[in-house]
Amino acid sequence: MPTVHTLDSTIPLLQVLISAFLAILFLQSGIDKVVDRRGNLEWLQGHFAKSPLAGIVPVLLSVITMFEIAAGALSGIGCAALILLHDSTIAFYGAVISAIAIVALFFGQRMAKDYAGAAVLVPYFLLALAAIYLLALR
Repeated sequence: MPTVHTLDSTIPLLQVLISAFLAILFLQSGIDKVVDRRGNLEWLQGHFAKSPLAGIVPVLLSVITMFEIAAGALSGIGCAALILLHDSTIAFYGAVISAIAIVALFFGQRMAKDYAGAAVLVPYFLLALAAIYLLALR
């Protein structure tokens, strides 16, 4: 019976888990922005009211929603491809789009001078970077 706690068996497990995490994170967030667009838009307009982005909040909401749904969908499909096909390509691109989405969210938080909100994104960004690295290994 093969040992499950070797590097060769751990990397695929990490790839699946990190892809599943990113899929859940971004699909939930993106779907929420679609289902409750009005509520999200109202909150974001207040959040960015005193920032240089105040006039383009509806466009930014649409853009970040597309990034989040793409990141979540690619990560979810990539997770399935990892399990079924042992191919990390789709999951890798999901992680890349995830990192781009987090950078966009971080930019917005900094522009709104919500430094605590920006700081919360740092662990997610580090996770996305780790995902990119892990998913590039095979």
